[in-house]
Amino acid sequence: MRIALNARILQAPRTGIGHYVAELVNALRSETDVEVMLFHGWGWSSALPEAAMPGYSRLTPLLRQIPGAYQARRWLEQKRFDQGCAQDIDLYHEPSLWPLAFNGPTVITLHDLTHLHFPDTQPPARLKEIERRLAAGVEQARLILTDSQAIADEAQAWFGLPAERFVVAPLGVAERFRPREPQTIDAVLKAHAVEYREYFLCVGTLEPRKNLGLALRAHALLPDAVRQRFPLLIVGMAGWEREQFSEPLRLALASGHVCLLGYLPDEQVAQLLAGARALIFPSLYEGFGLPVLEAMASGTPVVITRSSAMPEVAGPAGNYIEADDADGLRDAMSRLIDDQAHWQACREAGLQQARLFSWERCAQATASAYRQAMGG
Repeated sequence: MRIALNARILQAPRTGIGHYVAELVNALRSETDVEVMLFHGWGWSSALPEAAMPGYSRLTPLLRQIPGAYQARRWLEQKRFDQGCAQDIDLYHEPSLWPLAFNGPTVITLHDLTHLHFPDTQPPARLKEIERRLAAGVEQARLILTDSQAIADEAQAWFGLPAERFVVAPLGVAERFRPREPQTIDAVLKAHAVEYREYFLCVGTLEPRKNLGLALRAHALLPDAVRQRFPLLIVGMAGWEREQFSEPLRLALASGHVCLLGYLPDEQVAQLLAGARALIFPSLYEGFGLPVLEAMASGTPVVITRSSAMPEVAGPAGNYIEADDADGLRDAMSRLIDDQAHWQACREAGLQQARLFSWERCAQATASAYRQAMGG
């Protein structure tokens, strides 16, 4: 099978969907009957590009200001896509929200329905395009891949589709996410002025859905001496509507107990996850929640909300809180500091839970969906 996979998202700094595309492409190389051709928006290749860093493009902010810019770019991409698909493409896989037109079997990955629940996390022009095109894209797809059963159930109900149209292919965890001894990550810890297992970590784009304000409020409720010993580090680039975090972040940063690290290279994120006391991930909504799985695989306990797919990922290893309960989050953080037996039990449960997921299994389920969509 020759698969056309839309990899334009790899031009951006890699967050959730970008990591999904890169890891899936690598894992699909073990499927001997699958050949993946990557469409990058303006051209094609069979090799993954290097990961981009913030500032990769000055064009995207301009597109938000130009009327019809998304439609014009989409039209140009469709032309280039059609040219490449003339070369014996058997199936098209769209790993993001809405597919290009293709005269053949199409599989899409529907990671979540964020645009329905949290439209304020999308630029208005892009949200308009999603609302205009997604339903048609779902109709175009012979099969719809989801990262979790929670999103499959949600999408079935929303679009009124039978369960047979969906294939759940849970995500995996990259090899860089593993337990590490203190001496192996000492340079990164010193660079951020923290000690091994003596800091809390948040990983995620600064946007309303990630609910980072709850983490800031809960950390501020800890005693001053505890906050000084266990600072809160936030890793992630600024997202849409980030200005709403300005005042809470300003106050937290001024306290000296919260550090905003911005977007970091993948290896640094993996090392910081392996050295943290716990991952604090109070997101309001996730189609999967890769940082949760990555933290567990690193031997780091996780504190998460019960919303959407996260209980499906963390299972019995999660320390669960309500999405608006700052006191509950503070108590969970305190227990992970004070109760070493509880911390160790969470660590072991997380390592065991993480073993249930792999990119190889994700690729196997995806390749099976390709064959099914082609009638095999």
